[in-house]
Amino acid sequence: MFIFQEKKIMSDFNSMSRENKKQRLRQRVVTNPVWSEEKSSSGGQGSYSEPQGRQRQQNRPMSYEEDGEEAARRALKKARGRSLLTAAAVVLLLGGAAGGWFYYQRNYSYTSYETVWQADLNQGSLVGYESFGSNVLKYTKDGASYIDAKGKSVWTESFEMKNPIAAVNGAYAVIADRQGNSIYICGENGRVGQASTVLPITRVAISATGITAAGLEDSTSSYIVFFRRDGTQLEVTVKTVMGGDGYPMDISLSQDGTQLMCSYAYIESGELRSRVVFYDFSEVGKSVPNRLVGGFDDIFVGTMVPEVTYMEAPYSCAFSGNGLSFFTSRNLASPELITQVTVEEEIQSVFSSDEYAAVIAQNTTGEYSRRLMVYEKDGTPVFTREFNYEYTHADIDGDLIILYNEDSCRIFNTAGVEKLYATFDFAVSKIRKGRMPDTLIVTGPQQMREIKLR
Repeated sequence: MFIFQEKKIMSDFNSMSRENKKQRLRQRVVTNPVWSEEKSSSGGQGSYSEPQGRQRQQNRPMSYEEDGEEAARRALKKARGRSLLTAAAVVLLLGGAAGGWFYYQRNYSYTSYETVWQADLNQGSLVGYESFGSNVLKYTKDGASYIDAKGKSVWTESFEMKNPIAAVNGAYAVIADRQGNSIYICGENGRVGQASTVLPITRVAISATGITAAGLEDSTSSYIVFFRRDGTQLEVTVKTVMGGDGYPMDISLSQDGTQLMCSYAYIESGELRSRVVFYDFSEVGKSVPNRLVGGFDDIFVGTMVPEVTYMEAPYSCAFSGNGLSFFTSRNLASPELITQVTVEEEIQSVFSSDEYAAVIAQNTTGEYSRRLMVYEKDGTPVFTREFNYEYTHADIDGDLIILYNEDSCRIFNTAGVEKLYATFDFAVSKIRKGRMPDTLIVTGPQQMREIKLR
């Protein structure tokens, strides 16, 4: 009896064990639970629970296909996370490399150079070079040519002038015969227009759209006339009487050609004085007498204004004998003075670009003979640097301030760092930035070469 009962008990036990296993397997398939670390009140090891946010409909079993999709989504999410981390690391590395390169370019000073290439130039009766396009406009008494950054002549225009003068603005240049009557308007592909005047030409200016202004004069009056880029004359003339309004010292056109800035010298109560005036030839200026929208003379008492220039819109600058005056034409109908920079010492040179204006003054104290001061187009100081160097030319090209003479140069960047101090064994007439950050294009009367700085 005992053995029979024992076998019966074992059989029941085995049946229950199999049933429990089936039940546990069935629960796994039906619920796909998530392990919960929460302890039971009786100190158990935790229990299974449904994932939060998952809604069941009548305890419908999850298929193996759905379970696989869930695993794929989790794997994709992990892969995306790894990709984002990799991308962030790459960005950080590139940013660090770019920052290091920028710091190197900004602060490294070169001590020598080597010639990359050189090209021979037809000298002719050379008058000068102007920065133009990717390199320079060369003009002589016999003609003009545009020479690119590889030393190749893009175009050549022949003419005969006794005293050629040139002005450049963006993609346009004008060459005129001072005290003569000829005007040539050129673009990067060659001559686009030609004009002639009855009265002798005293000065010229050009806009970035090719509009040209020419100063003319006779025995009693001065005139400023305007030409389209094809050389046809516009029906606009500014006339001043030398005994009243004054004599024009310099003119400058805004980039769009609708505004004219002019400095005048005039006599008042037996005293020679100076003023700066603004004209507007757009719709705004139509309602203003003589299109004169602004005039400043009190700020220039006791000094002359030999040079004026438009910079990047809406800014402009007037260079006087005692400093710099910065203006804005944000309100076209009423230009305003932003700030004045007073220079106590004798001013030796002034020069500018679309972005910066600079002045070199005699330094009367200390071991250095000169002081260079650079300002942004709104008059904000950039840097001041004292130096000893006998220069004959001063230019701004991008972020470089280039001082040079016929056989050497001294170059600073806008951080005030001296990038190069070098002497040359060839004649120098013009220096510009090269095609790469560590190159320069040095042009002389007979040769042009690109040098790599070391």
